[in-house]
Amino acid sequence: MIRKSVQPALAAALLALLPALASAADCPGNPDALGTARVLTVDPATTPAVGRKHFPVTLPLQPNEIVLTFDDGPWPGTTDAVLAALRHECVKATFFMLGRNATAHPALAKKVLTDGHTVAYHTYSHPLLNRMSVGRAEAEIDRGFAAIDQAVYGSGSSTPKITPKTPFFRFPGFASSPALIELLAKRHITVFGADLWASDWNRMRPDHERTLVLERLAKTHGGILLFHDTQAQTAKMLPALLRDLKRQGYRIVHVVAR
Repeated sequence: MIRKSVQPALAAALLALLPALASAADCPGNPDALGTARVLTVDPATTPAVGRKHFPVTLPLQPNEIVLTFDDGPWPGTTDAVLAALRHECVKATFFMLGRNATAHPALAKKVLTDGHTVAYHTYSHPLLNRMSVGRAEAEIDRGFAAIDQAVYGSGSSTPKITPKTPFFRFPGFASSPALIELLAKRHITVFGADLWASDWNRMRPDHERTLVLERLAKTHGGILLFHDTQAQTAKMLPALLRDLKRQGYRIVHVVAR
């Protein structure tokens, strides 16, 4: 018999396990899947910018919770492999696409959405926006919004200052400026920085990248994690990394816009 003093602690432990148990049960062909522990809704009207690498605050995550993000795609081969790895583990992520790549590969851009991931924006052609005038930078951002929405939803617009389907944006090279941050905040578009990254813009072996990410996670205890789905080394190491995250007790959070 369980003593009454133990029952509350046991109940709390069982409740904490419920998201993981549900995700495993709901993942076809992979009962040991990492899964997606919960969905976090972000209100752009009250959340102008997140990510402690660049801003004072980040998303309201619990210890060991991770938001997976991928930049620069979609790209044939590597994005396909990333999507396959996420699908196998029933994990949802956020993809910050480039307009030119979405335009060149619309079927792949749509596949990101149909797999249940969040489609977000990373400009049209990846310039460093803080080296432009505010007007030119905003035009580049809007061109990316229009191209990605056209590729993914078939409803993009060339009208200046369009409202993107999902109001999430990340600066290429994190090259922001106070004026552009303020401009996007006024348009109710949340700017994503990161809490940690894989440094996968540097060439390295997949196992080296995986070790690097796990070491950084051990220091940050989770957060917004940045990868690039255009990098072959990232695509190769992702299946093993996701299994590591499950073994080490990390939980995946999927961010969506209010």
